[in-house]
Amino acid sequence: MKLTLDLHDVYNRSQEIDRALAQVMDEAEQKKATLVEIIPGKGSGQLKKRVLRYLDRKDVKARYHRLEKDAHNSGRIFVHFRWK
Repeated sequence: MKLTLDLHDVYNRSQEIDRALAQVMDEAEQKKATLVEIIPGKGSGQLKKRVLRYLDRKDVKARYHRLEKDAHNSGRIFVHFRWK
């Protein structure tokens, strides 16, 4: 199962960005999703950096298996989960 989070609508509202990221991580755990696609868009890259900082937090990092930046589209980030 794959979940998608498009951040284009909330790109300039920092609290909503964090809330949306937390919600998609919670949903991935509840539904045992194997992949979450986060779309910060290309733009200046500031939103992507913010998302990567969020995903690099120790408490968040413990929730997923690995992180992948799309090699063909710099506006996408893949978060992979492994369930036992």
